[in-house]
Amino acid sequence: MMKKTLAITALMFSVNANAQLTKIDSVSYLVGMNIGSSITKDFSEANVTMLMKGIQDAMTKQAPMCSDPGNAMLNSYFQQKQQATQAQEEMNNMAYKQVGEEFLAKNAKRKGVTVTASGLQYEVLTEGKGERPTATSKVKVHYHGTTPEGVVFDSSVDRGEPISFGLDQVIKGWTEGVQLMKVGAKYRFYIPQELAYGPSSPSPTIKAYMPLVFEVELIEIEK
Repeated sequence: MMKKTLAITALMFSVNANAQLTKIDSVSYLVGMNIGSSITKDFSEANVTMLMKGIQDAMTKQAPMCSDPGNAMLNSYFQQKQQATQAQEEMNNMAYKQVGEEFLAKNAKRKGVTVTASGLQYEVLTEGKGERPTATSKVKVHYHGTTPEGVVFDSSVDRGEPISFGLDQVIKGWTEGVQLMKVGAKYRFYIPQELAYGPSSPSPTIKAYMPLVFEVELIEIEK
């Protein structure tokens, strides 16, 4: 039976790429590609030979090689797989959290770093001379955001254009930190994960529970 299945599979994949395909041929192939791409996302470990055999048997109404009343086997397999994936992700997240906490604990001891009651850390690069914003002020700033390892995830400096926003529309670390600044100042903030994105991950670069580093220049408090 297995030899026959392998022969069928080999025949299915022996189509000459340069052959003249009918519209049905092309659509059939593209449907197969879509199915394959979809399956790969959640079931990359699939036995391709048996997968193709299952598709063929279903479409030609052959007697199934095995049965699964109520999809019990399928549901159990993918539930267990999802649970294992979630457990691994949680382990990874806890590792990221520990690394972040160690980074902040070490950084807090550096000369020139101030730690606020919330755990926000900052150092003054350039002191300003203007007024300070409030928690609801709209400000114009230049910023450069990195991970603790120095990987840039966002930067108005790199884009060459400052940005304006309300301090009540950003992460807590920004809301607190920028209020410490006077217009014209430039600070470097080390923002704990609980004042940033916590367990969420807004981008592939920012991991769950990751502290963030921002250099911020307060250009203007907009009226």
